[in-house]
Amino acid sequence: MRNRLRELRDVHGLTQAALADLLDVSRQTVNALETGRYDPSLPLAFRIARVFGEPIEAIFQPDDVPVMGVAGG
Repeated sequence: MRNRLRELRDVHGLTQAALADLLDVSRQTVNALETGRYDPSLPLAFRIARVFGEPIEAIFQPDDVPVMGVAGG
């Protein structure tokens, strides 16, 4: 699964640690999400969507679907 987490975090001026605090997860979890090593649980995906004010499907996409907001996608 691909995601726009790093892009959104950068736009909002958040460090991985700051986002982790907002989501009540570890910084390592944020890093694993950003690098695609970990797919979030549904409750975590909802928390991420709430933090950024975007629908889940605008942040997370299956590998075979272009990610919204990414040039060329």
